[in-house]
Amino acid sequence: MAGKAQERYIRQSFTPNMDFMAKNRNRQRYAPSQPTPFEQARDELLQHIMRCGVLESANEHQAEWFDDTMAYIGDRFPELKEPEIAELRTLGQRFCEPPKARVVAESSAA
Repeated sequence: MAGKAQERYIRQSFTPNMDFMAKNRNRQRYAPSQPTPFEQARDELLQHIMRCGVLESANEHQAEWFDDTMAYIGDRFPELKEPEIAELRTLGQRFCEPPKARVVAESSAA
């Protein structure tokens, strides 16, 4: 008898009690969203900048490159409107700017 009682105790002790466990919730799984044409164009523009070496070129060459590339982006993504293309150009030009130098504040230790 002691063996059966001990067996029942072990079974009850080590069997998970469903009242204390987290409930399984039926969570709705959403399909990953497709990027918008603006996001696709932005990503493509930044990839072109990295691949074509625009970062190291002179400002006048960058301006010429951006003129040609924005025309290409406009043809490639006809659903983009002029303000979006202008915003892409601004993003690209900011990406090409050199990083701003940090100004380290010197503490006056006396």
